[in-house]
Amino acid sequence: MRVPSYAEQTPTFASGHSSPDDMLKRSLARIDEREPEVKAFVHLARERALREAEEATRRWHEGKPRSPIDGLVVAVKDIIETEDMPTGQGSPIWTGFETRRDAASVQALREAGAIILGKTATTEFAATEQNAPTANPHDPRRTPGGSSSGSAAAVGAGMVPVALGSQVVGSTLRPASYCGCIGFKPSYGTLNRSGTYDHLSQSCVGLFGQTLEDIWAVAQAIATRVGGDPGERPLTGPETLPAARAPKRVAVLETAGWAKATPGAVEAFEAELARLAAHGVEVVHRTMDGAVERLEEALSGAFPLTTRINAWEMRWPLAGYVRSHPEGVSAAMRRRLVEAEAMTPADYAAALEDRTHVREIFADTLSRFDGAVALAATGAAPLGLGYTGDPVMNVPASLLGVPAISLPLLEDQGLPLGLQVMGLAGEDAALMGLAAWRWTL
Repeated sequence: MRVPSYAEQTPTFASGHSSPDDMLKRSLARIDEREPEVKAFVHLARERALREAEEATRRWHEGKPRSPIDGLVVAVKDIIETEDMPTGQGSPIWTGFETRRDAASVQALREAGAIILGKTATTEFAATEQNAPTANPHDPRRTPGGSSSGSAAAVGAGMVPVALGSQVVGSTLRPASYCGCIGFKPSYGTLNRSGTYDHLSQSCVGLFGQTLEDIWAVAQAIATRVGGDPGERPLTGPETLPAARAPKRVAVLETAGWAKATPGAVEAFEAELARLAAHGVEVVHRTMDGAVERLEEALSGAFPLTTRINAWEMRWPLAGYVRSHPEGVSAAMRRRLVEAEAMTPADYAAALEDRTHVREIFADTLSRFDGAVALAATGAAPLGLGYTGDPVMNVPASLLGVPAISLPLLEDQGLPLGLQVMGLAGEDAALMGLAAWRWTL
């Protein structure tokens, strides 16, 4: 069933047929219903949210909304600072820690009138593949993915229309795929992540939503008020969702994850490619184009390359955590530190050179296409809550620093599975237009 965007509902606010206050109360009722099972949140700011919803309702009645998202309910991953709630980073070391300030993205959303309802569960330091306590809203026996576990689950369960997350490997696209919502990983640096405890050179703010319109509106609200990362060009494009853009030619990327894809995922993806072809899109596989084959080969080592880069970049603050709070750091993070300490600056420099080379190949290849398509995960969410699933399908977009979207259009084992669409770095609006076209087919 299609969910209306926030913008589609705002015309009813002036008449009183609906209001931000009503929408918040529906979110809270849904949280009360599903949260005991899903466990998406680690903090809720109910009283402040109720006050702010009343204020937003009044502004809409007076015809003076702060922005198109005034009154929109948003949840925030617990590695992103909020002035009124702790930022625990999924770690016992930081339980209850408060900075008393908002991250750049949260500051921008509050200025736009959005209601920051709560903080969502994350894996340890948004870095491990060991699950947070959150369960998949479609099957509580299964993982919601990670590390943005709570954000994806909260949107997938209908608790909130939009949530902020992050991605450095697969922390937005994979949980969006598992939880059946839209996940957007923008181009590197285009949304300001100051005040977010995710400083790595492939990290970015991620967004989860039930509609493309809401995701784009939130991204624009952030970019227009606080820009991108310092020194980086911010997200550009229209205030509202870019117009749907039918592609003429798309590249199919199997990536290293294809060998791990479930039979159901392969079948669903191949059916999607046939659907695209039936709508007049030229679908180009690696066997049909030497440039695509070269790109596939370049991306084959994306996972180990990303692991090396991230490991080195996590020497700080991980070494300090292990020294001062050894009992508070998981075995997985300690293993990552051992890997990092075996590296040299020359090793890191070589890894960065390899990354630059892969990015050049991608940019050259994709300049001949309107976009690239791939699976957003190797299949449906795995059973069990101890492991967030394999991020292998999402690593390329992170390594490349390019925009990518997971659209909940496929199924595997009767559960959600995302179609991943990728574009060129800095061309987020064009990618949104392509996603909007596919979304309405």
